[in-house]
Amino acid sequence: MKTIKDSVHDHIVVDGVARDLLDTPAVQRLRNIAQLGTVSLVYPSANHTRFEHSLGVYHLACEALEHLGIGGIEADRVQAAAILHDVGHGPFSHNLEELTHRKTGRYHDDVHDLLAVGEIGDVLREHDLEPDAVADLVAGNGRFGQIVSGELDVDRMDYLVRDAHHTGVPYGTIDHGRLVRELRFADGELVLAEGNVQTAESLLVARALMNPTVYSHSVARISKAMLRRAGEQLLEAEETDAHTLQRMDDHDLIVSLRSSDATGEFSRRLDHRDLYKRAVWAEIDDVPGGIIEADHEAIREFEREIADLANVDPETVIIDVPARPSMKESTTRVLVNGDVRQLGRQSPLVDALRAAQYSQWRLGVYSSDDVREPVGRAAVDVLGLDIDGPLVTEVRDGLYATLDQFVD
Repeated sequence: MKTIKDSVHDHIVVDGVARDLLDTPAVQRLRNIAQLGTVSLVYPSANHTRFEHSLGVYHLACEALEHLGIGGIEADRVQAAAILHDVGHGPFSHNLEELTHRKTGRYHDDVHDLLAVGEIGDVLREHDLEPDAVADLVAGNGRFGQIVSGELDVDRMDYLVRDAHHTGVPYGTIDHGRLVRELRFADGELVLAEGNVQTAESLLVARALMNPTVYSHSVARISKAMLRRAGEQLLEAEETDAHTLQRMDDHDLIVSLRSSDATGEFSRRLDHRDLYKRAVWAEIDDVPGGIIEADHEAIREFEREIADLANVDPETVIIDVPARPSMKESTTRVLVNGDVRQLGRQSPLVDALRAAQYSQWRLGVYSSDDVREPVGRAAVDVLGLDIDGPLVTEVRDGLYATLDQFVD
């Protein structure tokens, strides 16, 4: 047994299979992967890691298992999945995941091969746990997989509180203790017990508020987009391959970017926080649907067209198109008068939060500061943006007072 002092949950007791997994290289690697990627360029104290988060998820999983009355081999599997749920992450967490997925076909929760070999596989088998069964739980499969990955998972409970704590932003503060205590199984589905509609709403509101202030902060989005472009250049220069990139930690990637002629400029800018600026910042109703649904190659072609029209280097233009707004938490299930109901059909808050999420969506076109005026004008034309009002006036006239309020 090992007791670890945690900044969020105080003392965490790690025992059994989780204790033996803790010191495996794959889990220790998570000490060198930032939980929030480049968000520390916005919130300097946001330097917590995937390792800390994994301990927190394990801790909450243990509490959930106790309250649900689950023990034995099933509890061991869930505890192992909780401590291992992030071992598939690449450097800077989610930032490069779309890039490596295009090359490998794998996301971070596809860990079957990773868990089957090496020290992790050995530890799991020593505890009579089948690696594939644990990997299925990491992916959220089955009855107990919902505890680790689902609408009411302990992963979400920990990262909201932890991210709020380390950024200093108060919006992610939720009553995770109550959430864990009120978990129940009903017809094989993980639900919140009677009288907990507001408890479920708190999870929804916390995520809705953290998204624009932390996860999708404009400067965080710009730095993430620049890091993705640098990673893509690294692969195109054949300095590494996608499988190797997936297994790097943050330090490995930084060294690779600094060492490559292909990525030297992006590396310098990220090191010095000399970030691109917003040439265009467009609301969802102003963006043609074909742009939002376009695949990566189509977006790259749009970038080349914008650069050509603006007469600038194509590498100085980045288009950042978020996915359409979604709210997974709205499918959270709660017991109401003995019936299992989805929160989206029970809570009037859901529609309001969906509307807020929709209004916060922005397409970004980023460029170096010295060329953002011609890039902004070209982007409006090439993308067919239906922008009208102060922002388009600024783009057309080269005035960026409104934009500069929001970009440090």
